[in-house]
Amino acid sequence: MSAAALASRWQPGGLSQRATLLAALAVLLALACLLSLGAGSVAIPPGGVLAILLSSAGLPVASEAAPAQVGVLLAIRLPRTVLGALAGAGLGVSGALLQGLFRNPLVDPGLIGVSSGAALAAAAVLVLGDAAAGALPEALRLFGLPLAAFAGGLAAVAMVHRLASVGGRTSIAGLLLSGIAVNSLAGAATGLLLFVASDAQVRSVTFWNLGSLGGATWPAVAVVAPLLLFALLAAPRLARALNLFLLGEAEAGHLGVEVERLKRRGIALAALAVGASVALTGVIGFVGLVVPHLVRLIGGPDHRAVLPGAALLGAALLLVADVVARTAAAPAEIPIGVITALLGAPFLLWLLRRRTFWGPV
Repeated sequence: MSAAALASRWQPGGLSQRATLLAALAVLLALACLLSLGAGSVAIPPGGVLAILLSSAGLPVASEAAPAQVGVLLAIRLPRTVLGALAGAGLGVSGALLQGLFRNPLVDPGLIGVSSGAALAAAAVLVLGDAAAGALPEALRLFGLPLAAFAGGLAAVAMVHRLASVGGRTSIAGLLLSGIAVNSLAGAATGLLLFVASDAQVRSVTFWNLGSLGGATWPAVAVVAPLLLFALLAAPRLARALNLFLLGEAEAGHLGVEVERLKRRGIALAALAVGASVALTGVIGFVGLVVPHLVRLIGGPDHRAVLPGAALLGAALLLVADVVARTAAAPAEIPIGVITALLGAPFLLWLLRRRTFWGPV
């Protein structure tokens, strides 16, 4: 795409289009939240959901909901919905950031190693953690798995970034190759752990790697929410620089973009968002790949719309996928990563068939 074409897409006249797109996605997210809060073995109609929420907030709203419905919504479904919305938004934003940095719409957040690093750390805790659990404080035993996954994901990203940096400059091609290498190493180490694990441990690691929102609790949400909110609020500040970065590194530098700083901040925010999400939900694929591309197809490549739009659509998509995961085979729960793959893989094949790629590859 030429500089003139990009400039024409980013004129102030596009503000109403961006506002309309974001408003529509916000409504979609609100509907997804109502669906997530009301669907399940204990069904709650949308009016009942709103009445319970408003009543619990201290507003004088009459609610005819049964005590069981109130308990299920506030103690089980509400933290699950909050976690799903935050994790989906984080995955969507991280995908948009990395696709902008790589200038490639087929980049997945897992490319920089955060998912494989988190999976390796989680497997180590699940397979080897029992031996050390007795010597740890209760708080660490409770949050040991998500803390280890978060630390493992960030450590993998730090390794990828270090390998791709030479003389203070970070090569995009180096990030790609380093990410592939680190992902392979982490996958091999995870496979070795599975080789020595028991059958029960293998099932635990496999289920974690397929993702689930079933472990959502208010204490767990309170731990990751500040990290995810920070990433979600900081990412849109990079929108202008990412728009100029589409022209190329040299051109963006001539236009005043601090290219290396942009790379560091974009990678750090993406790693923070994915690491915090994966720490509690396990590995969930395709959200960070598909969601940003959908937003671009609807609203164009302007990151002022892509970044917040990816957050809203990612949250809505993950909540809908979670509803399907916990209701399609009730009382059993399908891993949410299976649902997102079933939704995302056909879409990716459709893109490949139509060659509807965005920007330079």
